[in-house]
Amino acid sequence: MRPLYAVAAMVPLCLAATACSRAADEDTLGRVRAGGTLRVALTTANPPWNFLDGAARPVGYDVDVAREVARRIGVRRVTFIGADFASFVGGIRADRFDVVIAGQSVTAKRRREVDFSRPYALNGVAVFVRRGDRSISGVKDLAGKRVAVSEGTVQAEFARDRVRDAKVKTYRNATLVLTDLSWGRADAALVSRFQGIYLAAEKGLAITPVGPVWRTYPLSMSFRKHSPAFRHALDTAISDMIGDGTLSAISRRWLGGLDMAAELRGLPPDPAARPSARP
Repeated sequence: MRPLYAVAAMVPLCLAATACSRAADEDTLGRVRAGGTLRVALTTANPPWNFLDGAARPVGYDVDVAREVARRIGVRRVTFIGADFASFVGGIRADRFDVVIAGQSVTAKRRREVDFSRPYALNGVAVFVRRGDRSISGVKDLAGKRVAVSEGTVQAEFARDRVRDAKVKTYRNATLVLTDLSWGRADAALVSRFQGIYLAAEKGLAITPVGPVWRTYPLSMSFRKHSPAFRHALDTAISDMIGDGTLSAISRRWLGGLDMAAELRGLPPDPAARPSARP
């Protein structure tokens, strides 16, 4: 016969499991509105998308977009949480944050575990090398080379799966990727062209992009599955920002004058309707 103390000990566990079940079933939108805070994950080290300023405050394209989206979906405060691409999906599933706004592309693997908003940006990945290195002119020359990438990105998957004999070096963010490249610890890097050009100028890195943009793909916000109201609210906010000029102003500020709204017009609102970033 099971001891009474064992049964009593199970009661709070059952109540906690019931509460967790209810929380899992609750749409994210209702929860963040009730709490008044949107928890946003980003890397804090991928300028100009998101990074820390001199006062250690998050700034950049993703940060401005996150604050504007929060306002439009009826949430007063935004809390930014530093993470990395390798932990974004797990962090959503573990309820460490509500949404990732950090330049994520949509892949079939990620879609099995989280949901995505309509695209809020387009990104172009380029090959970067040390200035003066003429041995690499594009992706075709990466075979057997030391290729630096951010862990958890589609660039990392591509380098491992599609570049013959590549010696893949992974890092937590693009700042570390490009810094090591500039120091000669890698032969090439696959990163956002925006990031590479920005960091080369801001940090005086002796690196340069070579060849054409390797791949252009949409970036979306990711969040917990089974939150249709939250997804609708995000999609509506992004669509309205494209239509009323807000996204144009944000992108011109951070992306060298580029009008991101013009880039996004005409794209299917469902990210699954576009090819993935995988070549």
